Order: sequence, then structure tokens, then C-alpha cells
Amino acid sequence: MSWLPSDFAHPTRVELGAGHHLRPIQESDVDLDYPAVMGSRERLWSIFGEKWNWPPTTMTYEEDRADLARHAREAEAHESFNYALFDNAETALLGCVYIDPAEDALISWWVVDEYAGTDLERALDAFVPEWIARDWPFASPQFGL
Repeated sequence: MSWLPSDFAHPTRVELGAGHHLRPIQESDVDLDYPAVMGSRERLWSIFGEKWNWPPTTMTYEEDRADLARHAREAEAHESFNYALFDNAETALLGCVYIDPAEDALISWWVVDEYAGTDLERALDAFVPEWIARDWPFASPQFGL
């Protein structure tokens, strides 16, 4: 039995407001993702490192590209989802939202260091649970790791 209904169509673009949106990450986003992740690596490790062993200090650009390609394949197969947070022009990747199978679903997210503690992070913190409740078929999603 799948963790999602067979007829579920995942959102392909979600407006966050204030000039930002979420969309499924793609391999071609590596030019924006790599500096976002590695520029916030220490804080991201403090959040995800113990559970996911990510992001490693030695992650290369090509390793990140392969990781993004895997995320894109998983989204297409409805195995898990990685939504990137972008400005509307998609000139900067500002964070990510992960939706993974668990007992129901496990949802986690982050913003780059530059936006930690800002209105954008607070907007994302408020938005994600509302979005999941509104657009996803989960009965009791778990938030955070």
C-alpha cells in the first residue's frame, strides 16, 4: 500500500507570498542549491546531520547534482518530495521543504543562514503546516526531525 493515494497529484508550484514560492527541486537547480547548502552547512548539519548524515563537509558539486537528480526521481515516483524555496525570479534558492514517508508523513524544512530568524523563515514556519493540511492527504503528519 502506497503512502499516497494512487490518484494524488503533487503540487508543482506553491505560492508562499511576498515574492517567494516552492517547487519540486530539479537536477538543474544545482547551481543555486550547492552554494545555498554549503553556505549554511554547519547549521544544516546541526539540524539534519545526526539523522541524515547531511550535508557532509566534503560534498562536491557533482555529488549535490546526483542528490538533486535522486530527489527529482523520487518526487516523480511519489516516494518522497524535496521542494525548493525560491524568490519569484528563481535567482536564489533560499531553503527546502522535505516531505518523506513515515508512519504517516515526516515534514521538515530549512532556510539558508542569511534568512534564519527573519520574516521569511517565520512565514515558511507558519506556511508549511497549513499547506500540508490543505493540499496533502495526510491524517497525522509529523513536523520536524
